Amino acid sequence: MRHRLIVPGAAVLSLLLAIPASAASFEPGAPGVGDSYYPQSGNGGYDVSHYDLRLKYQPKTDLLEGTATLLATTTQDLSRFNLDFGLKVSEIRVNGKKAAFTTSGKHELEVTPAAPLEKGKQITVVVRYAGKPSEVKIDGYSGWARTPDGGVVAQEPDAAVWWYPSNDHPTDKATYDISVAVPDGTQALSNGVLLSETSKLGWTRYNWRSDKPQSTYLTTLAVGKFDITKDTTANGLPVINAVSKDLGSNAGAAKASIERTAEVVEWEEGIFGPYPFNALGGYVPNVPAGYALETQTRPFYGSKAFDKGANVSVVVHELAHQWYGDSVSLKDWKDIWVHEGFARYSQWLWSEKEGEGTAQELADYVYQQHPADDPFWKVKPGNPGAENQFDIAVYDRGALALQALRNKVGDKVFFGLLKSWPTENKYGNASVADFVKFAEKKSGKKLGEFFDTWLFQAAKPSVGAAKGVTIDTRKAPVAQPKSWKSIAATNHVHEAHGH
Repeated sequence: MRHRLIVPGAAVLSLLLAIPASAASFEPGAPGVGDSYYPQSGNGGYDVSHYDLRLKYQPKTDLLEGTATLLATTTQDLSRFNLDFGLKVSEIRVNGKKAAFTTSGKHELEVTPAAPLEKGKQITVVVRYAGKPSEVKIDGYSGWARTPDGGVVAQEPDAAVWWYPSNDHPTDKATYDISVAVPDGTQALSNGVLLSETSKLGWTRYNWRSDKPQSTYLTTLAVGKFDITKDTTANGLPVINAVSKDLGSNAGAAKASIERTAEVVEWEEGIFGPYPFNALGGYVPNVPAGYALETQTRPFYGSKAFDKGANVSVVVHELAHQWYGDSVSLKDWKDIWVHEGFARYSQWLWSEKEGEGTAQELADYVYQQHPADDPFWKVKPGNPGAENQFDIAVYDRGALALQALRNKVGDKVFFGLLKSWPTENKYGNASVADFVKFAEKKSGKKLGEFFDTWLFQAAKPSVGAAKGVTIDTRKAPVAQPKSWKSIAATNHVHEAHGH
C-alpha cells in the first residue's frame, strides 16, 4: 500500500518540479528598449535580421494591405513579445503556427505564440494586415502623408509603426525586401536597389532590396507619379532620383539639387571613406514640408526645401548622414549629436570646398551671432533632451564642437577621425561617449574636459576654450560667409520629425 502510493507521488513530484522550473524561465519581452527619450520605442526579447514586406496600396482610398515576414532571433526565453504597429491585424503566425495577439499602449502589438520560444532560436513571424495609414494617430499625429496622387512615409524618430510591424528602434537594424503593388501609371519608391518592375491586371509591382543593416525609421515608401532619372556611379552603383510630376514651380530647383547626388557622394567619400550602401539617390514628393530626412540610400526632401531655389547644401547634409546616422547610428536618442553635428559640419566643409567660406569662418560667425545669454547655449548637444532633439543648437553648436576639435588635434588627426569612425563602426550603433573615447585613442590626447565644455555645458564656451574656436569677440563683427544663407535655409530640415 505504502509502496504503491510512494511511486505515483514521486512521479507527480518530479513533474511538479520540472514544469515550473521550465515555465519560469519564459517571460514576456519588454514593451520598449528603455531609450532615454522614447522608452516605449522598440521591444525586448528578440533581434530582427530581415524584413520582407509584400504590400498593395490604392492611392484613391489610402488603403494599404500587407503581409510582413520578420526573420528574428530570440535573445531570451519568451512567453510572448511585442511589435510596434498601428494598423489593423487579421492574422499572425509564429514559426508557421497561428499566434494569439492583442493591442496595448499607443502602438504595441502583443504576440503570444502557440508555444514558448527558447532563447537563441531563429523565428519567423508573419503578420497580415490592412488599413488606412493616414488615419492612424499616435499622440494625435500621423507619420503618413497623403499626396494628390499617393502617399509618403518619412519621419523621425518613428516611421515604421504606420505601415509595417517592427522592432522600431535604431539599435535593431535589419535588411529589407520591399515589394509594392500600385495601380498602373503610379510608381512606388523605396530604399536600395530596384530589382524588378512588372505589370499585371492593372497593377504594377516594384521590388526593392536594401541589403545592408538599416534602422526602421530610415525605411521609406513613396507612392505617386514621379519624373525618374536613372544612372550609375563610376563604381557601378545605381542612382535613382525622383521628383513629383505635380511639384509645380519648385520642380526645376528640386531637380537641379538632387541630380548632384552622385557628385556629392563622390566628394564625401574623400572625407568619410567608401560609400557604405548598394544604391544612392533622392526623391522630392508633393509634400508641402520644409524638412528632409536621410532615409537610407534615398533621402526624402520636402518640396518647400526648394522654395527659394536650388539648395545643394541640404543634399550634402542628408547624404553625409549615410555615413553618420545611417551606417553608424545612435545607441540612444540622446546621442543625436553623432548624427546631426557631423551632417551639419559636412555643410561647412562643402562651403570650404566651394570657396564660399571656410569652416573656421562659419564657426566664428556662429559663435559671434549668439551672445552668452542666448538660449542657444542652454541646449547641450551631447544630451539636448527630447524637447530639444532637433534644436538648431544641436546642429550649429554641434558643428562648432567639431571645428574646435579640428583646431585642437590638427587637420591630419581630425580628418583621419572623420574617415575612420564610420569605417571602423560600419553598420553599428554608437554613443557620444563612444566617440569621445575613439577620438582620445586616435589623437593620443585626453579630451573629456574638452567635449564636456562643447557638448555638455549649458554655457557659452570662452574664447579659445580648450584651444577650440579662435575668434576674439573684441574685434569687429565677423562677416557673414557667402554660404551662410544656403546653410541657414536647411535649419529646419529635421524640425518636423518629432511628434
